[in-house]
Amino acid sequence: MASKTKLVLFISILSAFSFAWKSDTGNDDKTISFRTFKNADIGVRTKPGSATLINDELEIVAGGADIWGKHDEFHFSYLKLKGDFDISVQIKNLSAANKYTKAGLMARTSLSDSSQHVFFQVFPDNSPRNKNNGGCEFQYRSEIAAEMKAIYPDLKTAGNQFDVTFPNTWVRLKREGDVFESFFSNDAKNWKLYTSFTINMPRELFVGLAVTAHNPDDFTKSRFAVIRLKK
Repeated sequence: MASKTKLVLFISILSAFSFAWKSDTGNDDKTISFRTFKNADIGVRTKPGSATLINDELEIVAGGADIWGKHDEFHFSYLKLKGDFDISVQIKNLSAANKYTKAGLMARTSLSDSSQHVFFQVFPDNSPRNKNNGGCEFQYRSEIAAEMKAIYPDLKTAGNQFDVTFPNTWVRLKREGDVFESFFSNDAKNWKLYTSFTINMPRELFVGLAVTAHNPDDFTKSRFAVIRLKK
C-alpha cells in the first residue's frame, strides 16, 4: 500500500511539473500580431512610408537615405519592450532600391533620428559589399549622434551560412542585460549566432522592424511574417 501511495504521489508531482513547464513555455514564447505595432517614419527628410497588413503578414514600404552615419532615415514598425527579450521574424522579400537597401530587427532608445541603437539587418541579395560577402550585417550606434559602426561576417569562415534565401530568411535579436545577440536562420529551427555585442542601453527600448531604401528618391518594399517574442 505504501509503495502504491508513493507511486501515485510521484506521478502527481511529475504531472504538476509538466503542466508548469508547458504553461511557462506558452507564456514566454508566442507569436505576436503585427496589429500591436506602431509605425513611424524616422528622419526629417524621409519620404513617408507605410505598413499594411496582408493576410496576417506586414508589408512595409519605406524611403530614406540610409541607417548609417550620425542620422537615420527609415520606416519603423515597433513595440516598446522592457527588460530582456528574444524576438524573431521571417523576412519574405526585400526589393532593391539600392545595393545597400536594408531590412531587419532594431532596438533603439528613442524615435530620434540620431538615437543609440542596435540593428541586425539583411540586404536584398548576397552580392559582395564593403567587408561583407553575405546577405546580412550587425550595425550599431554606441551613443546619441555618434557615427554608426558595423560587425561584418568573417570572410575566412562565414562561407554561405549568412546568405539570404527569400522567402526562407529569418532574423532574431536577443537581449540579456547589456548583451545583444543576433541570429540568422533559413528554416526558423536551426539558428546560427552572428554576433554577441555588449552595449549599455536603457531598460525600456523601442523594438521592431526597420526598413530603409538607402535611396532618398525611391522606395523599397519588404514583407514580414511569423514574428515571435519571448519575454
